[in-house]
Amino acid sequence: MAKKSVASLQTGSKRLTKAIKMVKSDKTGAYTFVESILDPSKVKEYLSKK
Repeated sequence: MAKKSVASLQTGSKRLTKAIKMVKSDKTGAYTFVESILDPSKVKEYLSKK
């Protein structure tokens, strides 16, 4: 399960994207949010990984 909240960030000449993913803990069953700043072309791959 992933929550796709994507914001465009620009640092210098490189364009970056912030992706937020909702991850379920195996031990407790609680959901946590994992944030990552990466290249826009890799967002779909990042969100599809478990």
